[in-house]
Amino acid sequence: MEQYVIKGGNPLYGEVEIGGAKNAALAILAASIMTDETVTIENLPNVRDINVLLQAIEQIGAQVERINEHTVKINGSFIQDVTVDNEFIRRIRASYYLIGALLGKYKKAEVALPGGCDIGSRPIDLHMKGFRAMGAQVDIAHGLVTAEAEHLKGTHIYLDKVSVGATINIMMAAAMAEGKTVIENAAKEPHVVDVANFLNSMGANIRGAGTDVIRIVGVEKLHKTEYSIIPDQIEAGTFMFAVAAAGGNVLVKDVIPKHLEATTAKLLEAGCKVEEFDDAVRIISDGKLHHTQVTTLPYPGFPTDMQPQMAVLLGIAEGTSTVTESIFENRFKYVDELTRMGANIKVESNIAIINGVKNYTGARVNAPDLRAGAALVIAGLVAEGITVVDDIYYIERGYEAFEKKLRGIGASIEKVSDEKEIQKFILKVS
Repeated sequence: MEQYVIKGGNPLYGEVEIGGAKNAALAILAASIMTDETVTIENLPNVRDINVLLQAIEQIGAQVERINEHTVKINGSFIQDVTVDNEFIRRIRASYYLIGALLGKYKKAEVALPGGCDIGSRPIDLHMKGFRAMGAQVDIAHGLVTAEAEHLKGTHIYLDKVSVGATINIMMAAAMAEGKTVIENAAKEPHVVDVANFLNSMGANIRGAGTDVIRIVGVEKLHKTEYSIIPDQIEAGTFMFAVAAAGGNVLVKDVIPKHLEATTAKLLEAGCKVEEFDDAVRIISDGKLHHTQVTTLPYPGFPTDMQPQMAVLLGIAEGTSTVTESIFENRFKYVDELTRMGANIKVESNIAIINGVKNYTGARVNAPDLRAGAALVIAGLVAEGITVVDDIYYIERGYEAFEKKLRGIGASIEKVSDEKEIQKFILKVS
């Protein structure tokens, strides 16, 4: 079992390049099978979730050709099977995007119920409601979601709550339904816009992505395209918070600063300096941090995927801060781990009350999920002494070459696979 071992205390300097957005890439890969022509996707992050989805697409008959680690060609004309089920696909959340894609193209889909990080219930009832409104029969049995329709018909769909997954899934199915679909109370996240742009580049007719009303006129077929995925705002934010916590001066490259506005605003409140450029942001921190209040909200609000990283930062800020989680009910599982490192955090319902401490101390901790795992690595960068983060499988689901990128800006971190290697690292750095 692999771990990260970290010696804290190094400020971070230099430049770091951000990869493609995992959440956009997963939906775009699913949508790529909706045409019988070859689709080329660039700026793909080379992370576990992506590789699992590519494997699943290949298993149902699509041709998948890896040009390099960040570029793939996909041809969906050879698909024989609309049943997607294996032990790996059940572990990732985004498997459900294959329902919308297969239902749109073949009017039939059978996909394993999704897994992913245990951060709270993420039901797919809104997805099912949307498919049913378009005329599909949708059932769940034996761990599979089955959706089937003789004809998918455009309709008016109001989402009871903002859901990125449901917005994207319904949008994919509606792209090849008969007539016009309107999605109201749609999610506005950058990756919703990216998926709409990708579908439009294949000949779909989607307008209004990025607003709360999306209008889709169904088309009979989609065609080939070449498309580059947007930068990952969460990876970018994670590195920004790492610099904020550890102190230093780092240029975070290949980003869209507009997507980072909520993150940037909170860093400024916490006492950091942020400079914006066309496709980069510079973050400067002296490590002296101020308390603030944060509430997670759908985009353009503060992202739930940045909440654990924010809490780690506020844990060493002067004064008392609060973090309110309004999206997922189980997103404070990392608090116990952070407490082992000396944090003073009390969780009441969906609010974490954080009394800043002078410093964290190194400890052995477990990554409970993807973003919390990354947050614990940030805590390790700041802590006195040695921190070992177990279960880094979660972190590698969404961060490419995480430890290498951190080393590139001055962090003392290594990926190890046994106690002997941990001891070797400790000897090297002491």
